Amino acid sequence: MSDPKIKGYEDKMNKAIEFLEADLQTVRAGRANPHILDHVRVDYYGAPTPLQQVANVSVPEARIIQIQPWDKNLIKDICRAIQMADIGINPTSDATMVRLVFPEMTEENRKNLAKDVKKKGEDAKVVIRAARRDGMDDFKKQKKAAEISEDVEAQLEDELQKLTDDFMKKVDGIIEKKTKEIMTDGAGSCFEQSQSGCSCFGEFAFAKFSSTCTRRCPTAPPPASSRHSAQKENYGQRV
Repeated sequence: MSDPKIKGYEDKMNKAIEFLEADLQTVRAGRANPHILDHVRVDYYGAPTPLQQVANVSVPEARIIQIQPWDKNLIKDICRAIQMADIGINPTSDATMVRLVFPEMTEENRKNLAKDVKKKGEDAKVVIRAARRDGMDDFKKQKKAAEISEDVEAQLEDELQKLTDDFMKKVDGIIEKKTKEIMTDGAGSCFEQSQSGCSCFGEFAFAKFSSTCTRRCPTAPPPASSRHSAQKENYGQRV
């Protein structure tokens, strides 16, 4: 547990990580990512309302997001809200739902997106370094005011530096993972555990829907061929 004098600066660093992770969730990496809709607000009876509160959002295919509003009269409002959010994809709609089709990304698009992700990581590091600098300045002031001893000041500075190093490594890990996802288009997450029955959220890529991870998810149902083989084997044992 951190020293109480360190806690406030640790909280600032944690917030930088939380902001980075939330920001990266909205980055479009060439496949259907429902998190790009997290900031979309729909005019619902005069109040700006999160899209997920007025519609069911699903991923029927790897590059398609499907939005089915509870109230079909909201379809035009949802399309307008998505266009205003400027997510880079124009919605299409029919009488019952709205669709977003993600185009294939070119190598150049991927590289540019990876650069943008790297910049977001650097921005997070700036916030973390600023928290470290504020802490170091505060410890010096406390030492000068005889509120803490020189030994305590050195101890606090050492602890804060170690904390800063740990958070820097966290940022590097987050950026590395996101960059790999962008460049390979294969490190996505299973969408909605409740819809897929999959608990590998954030680790496995889906091919068509989350129940068909490109790497077999440990909690996803086995392929039909495996089930059939098991059934045949069991049948043979009974006979």
